[in-house]
Amino acid sequence: MENKAEKVKPYNSGKGKKKEVEIMFDNISGKYDFLNHLLSLGIDRKWRKNLISMLAATKPASILDMATGTGDLAIMTSKFIPSAKITGLDLSRGMLDIGRKKIIERNLQVKIEMIQGDSENMPFETSTFDAVTVAFGVRNYENLLKGLSEANRVMKNGGNIYILEFSKPKNTFFRFFFNLYFKFILPIVGRLTSRDPKAYRYLFESVQAFPAYEDFLAIMDKAGFKSNNYKIQSFGICSIYHGVKL
Repeated sequence: MENKAEKVKPYNSGKGKKKEVEIMFDNISGKYDFLNHLLSLGIDRKWRKNLISMLAATKPASILDMATGTGDLAIMTSKFIPSAKITGLDLSRGMLDIGRKKIIERNLQVKIEMIQGDSENMPFETSTFDAVTVAFGVRNYENLLKGLSEANRVMKNGGNIYILEFSKPKNTFFRFFFNLYFKFILPIVGRLTSRDPKAYRYLFESVQAFPAYEDFLAIMDKAGFKSNNYKIQSFGICSIYHGVKL
């Protein structure tokens, strides 16, 4: 099955998607947290809490947060699972620099480590982590199957993966307003508040191309995960996908 999202790039500069995504997040890192919460009306925090509540039930001791960005999910996870050791991995140094400042401000250096690296070629030994999380990151992978296969490799047998990602609402009426917001309103706000409006045009295009719901579960299965399922959030604006390494 072709993954059209892999062909969608922020700038179409001739560079690979991976490099363009790294540049994009470096460019918007200073405004990322502000715009992320503003443009989602704060609902993104609820989505993350829903993921963490599912994760907490499995009581993982070690967690890898892939595409961690500025560390929002990692920081929130440390609050709800205080005994866990969390490693955040991201391509963008700009995003990681902000994440590290947030971790220091909250005195979480012992609980959370931030590493710059490639989610499709990770610097970790096989079977290292009890669980893997990703929030709004897999859509940006250059090779989605490779990234998910790497997540499977670094997880221990019996480990769980939880992925929060945008999806297209199934309801036709709600999908119309969802597309209107993402295609027109969001880029305008991004243009007014960010020096990189192309990043917000890319958001709409990548969401439209992303293989959501059963199509994404099929890719998870190819990557080696079993018992795959998803839970729709906020009428299908996004979904939480879950799989197990057996």
